[in-house]
Amino acid sequence: MLRLNPIFDTQKDVVSSILAKEERANIGVLEPRILSVERDGGVVYSWRGATGTTRIGKYDPHSTENKLLYTFEKQECVSSCSLNKEETLLAVSLSQSTQGEGRFKPVSKCLTLLIEIHPINNTKVLKAVDCKVKVQFLYPKTCRPTVLESHLLLAAEDGYVDQYHITLTRQEGYRVVMQNPERLSRERVAEDFSWVQWDSDTQRLFYITAREKHTLKCVQFYPDRNFETVFELPLEMPIVSSVTSSVRFVNFGYDHYQDMKDEGLRLEVFTSPTGTMCVCYSHPVHWHKDATYTIAFVHRGCSKTFTVSLEKGSAPANLPTVHPVFIHMDYYIVVYLADHFLHLINCRQQDLLCYSLFLSGTDGHIEDLGSGREVVSVSGSRLLDVRAGRMYTMELNPDFLLELLSSDRPEAQRLAALHCMLVYLQPNPVIELKIINWISENVMSFDAFDQIQEFILATLYRISYQQCVSLDKLLPYSCVFEKKELPVALTAIPGVKCTPELLCQPIIKGKPKSLQGYWEELQHVLERMRYFEAVPSPRFRSSLLKEDWDRFQAAMNSEKKKSPRYHRQIEENTKKVLSMVDTWRLDKRVVPLFQEEDQQQRVLVGLMVDKLREHLNRHLSRLGKKKIDLLVVNYAAKLLELVWHVLELMWQKLKLGPWVLCITQQGSSEEWAMFHVMFRILEATKGLCLPLPPGYSTLLSVLGVRCLPQHTFLQYVDHGLLQLTEPFVSRLMTDLDNSDANEQLKFSILKRLPEHMEQKVSQQWDHPITSACISREYVRTLLEINLENTDSALLDYGRSCFYPDFLPLNYLAKILSNREEQAQNPSEEQENVDVRFVEEMALKQTQIKLGFEVK
Repeated sequence: MLRLNPIFDTQKDVVSSILAKEERANIGVLEPRILSVERDGGVVYSWRGATGTTRIGKYDPHSTENKLLYTFEKQECVSSCSLNKEETLLAVSLSQSTQGEGRFKPVSKCLTLLIEIHPINNTKVLKAVDCKVKVQFLYPKTCRPTVLESHLLLAAEDGYVDQYHITLTRQEGYRVVMQNPERLSRERVAEDFSWVQWDSDTQRLFYITAREKHTLKCVQFYPDRNFETVFELPLEMPIVSSVTSSVRFVNFGYDHYQDMKDEGLRLEVFTSPTGTMCVCYSHPVHWHKDATYTIAFVHRGCSKTFTVSLEKGSAPANLPTVHPVFIHMDYYIVVYLADHFLHLINCRQQDLLCYSLFLSGTDGHIEDLGSGREVVSVSGSRLLDVRAGRMYTMELNPDFLLELLSSDRPEAQRLAALHCMLVYLQPNPVIELKIINWISENVMSFDAFDQIQEFILATLYRISYQQCVSLDKLLPYSCVFEKKELPVALTAIPGVKCTPELLCQPIIKGKPKSLQGYWEELQHVLERMRYFEAVPSPRFRSSLLKEDWDRFQAAMNSEKKKSPRYHRQIEENTKKVLSMVDTWRLDKRVVPLFQEEDQQQRVLVGLMVDKLREHLNRHLSRLGKKKIDLLVVNYAAKLLELVWHVLELMWQKLKLGPWVLCITQQGSSEEWAMFHVMFRILEATKGLCLPLPPGYSTLLSVLGVRCLPQHTFLQYVDHGLLQLTEPFVSRLMTDLDNSDANEQLKFSILKRLPEHMEQKVSQQWDHPITSACISREYVRTLLEINLENTDSALLDYGRSCFYPDFLPLNYLAKILSNREEQAQNPSEEQENVDVRFVEEMALKQTQIKLGFEVK
């Protein structure tokens, strides 16, 4: 499920460098130990030297070089270590034993030193206390090339954090030393805490204090040496009291000498630039009990506690307790318990369990992270195996996610895997093609969800969210919420119990000018959350367009026009969308779409734009009308492009060509497959009332008449599954010959057309009956023009030059001729119709009636 990519290994990246400088025979077993990972990615480590010394070095991931920083004359137990950004100062905490000799006498359990290392010079004792002390230099982002000041955090197990401001000075052109080392400036950052976490990427300090009640606080450090408490969250969870059993340090380096027995609560905070914050905590897991862990979605105002039933196997009673590992992957929080389960929890769509992926057994196993490993999450979505001395970056394995789409998997897993690939993973043409192939091979809708609807909505959501994160709560991301009742298969995970709770409202403090970047975004997220909780149905549902769409269709079929102004607005919307559709490679496209007007789809496109714009203006007015208009038009254009893209890939896969448009031949198995996929896309979009590219209905009907028996085709038409568009019917009338079967099909189609379309397309069929109908309609229209100007004096009872012996016809022709001269454009829409044509048709029909000619 998770693919680990090694980026650091002490045995490969460090040992060879050490051996080049020291004799292996004098070292024994060389085991470098990772002490800390700094903000710049540098890894600080220690090892025992050849002469019984303790050495500290740094690995630079950018240059892949190792650098010796400092050497202690004897073996020391380094419990915490940090290097400043300029690599001129080294802060070290040493765990002292009650006995010992050497340069530093063991007068306390912990000795904290500040050492000048550019070059190695003075050493200052910062603390000598009987409690653990952790050190961490700040890494401020600054534009100044040379900074002669460093800031050091010192966190003590007694429950306080101090910041030391260390002013440096340059001597002899290259020596960097502390200025007034005996009088270092110091400030109290936090106190009375029971848990503290450092986030090196964002330069934030989280801690839990319990002066009145348990509260999670956050201190933000700025480049100008200032800091302030910007966030507070009251914690009313009953289990938080277990945090106070002993002070816990998170991301303050790695102490290889501490007692690894851990019976208390493990807690971590994860944030992302998009304004999400998750507080994750878990109880230790005993082999014979269930695993319990909680994710508090601060940006959503709720928490979820998961209880997982573990397999009860035979295990020794003294098996040590373990904790699940929390890993932050931006969109997901990964909860991993080796040899048991892997839970991929969605941080943004946590409404239903089916958008999170739970795997157990071999599915949830990570090869390099078996039981017994001490694994911690590092800033930047990295994972550190402390004991093995390896660091990894993590990514989801798309090949495994594709395997989860197989038919033998639960539908909740299939939906979670599909959603993960479509929304979380970066666009990948190979993965996209595999998903489309999977859809084409499993084209029928599943019981719990429609995979085509999910593909369309999730893809559009990802595209739109990348353009504007504010659309998170307003655009649909799944088809599941269109169902009246949620399927049971999507509401629960076997063996996993979920208990949701509401969180207390967090308090964002600090000065307005300092609330920039993440804190500004989190504040907007929290404000939107409170607003959307008070607003009914904030998420746009395109299916609600159906009522307006039905009215438009009825108006078009009856030739009744809606308000001209509103109709113009809808048409303008459509023009904007079609102008944004990627048609610049039209000559390379193989699926013939966007080549006709398709009035119905044009209206639906414009209607969706109108309603979506109205929805966003109502709930997101701060973006401005111009920005909203651009987002809405782009959303509709991407929808049309997405459907077109799917058809292009399917067309190429089935190796179809332009012969598909020839309706005189029967369709092949490949064309039937294409028809089936297109029909399911039509069904899926119709269920959501989403528009399709102009020309889609015509192409589908062409494939239908080629692949379906005539009676089945007509049943599809009668049930509204296939549309008799004007281009399709025109092609049918002109391309098919007048065999008995084709003649029957044409008559069946003509009688199903609206009257205005029937009159128009019937002219294109060269057939005696349609010719007679055309003549009758022509005569009726002509005689209705200027009836008040009837002038019998104009009638000439002379002989007709065409049929001198047929006086009735001669008389009619003369009337029509006179009317034709008086009327203004009498046959404007009647091509190739005149008096001569009417005479010929009338004579022919008379002969048929008298039995002189067979039809």
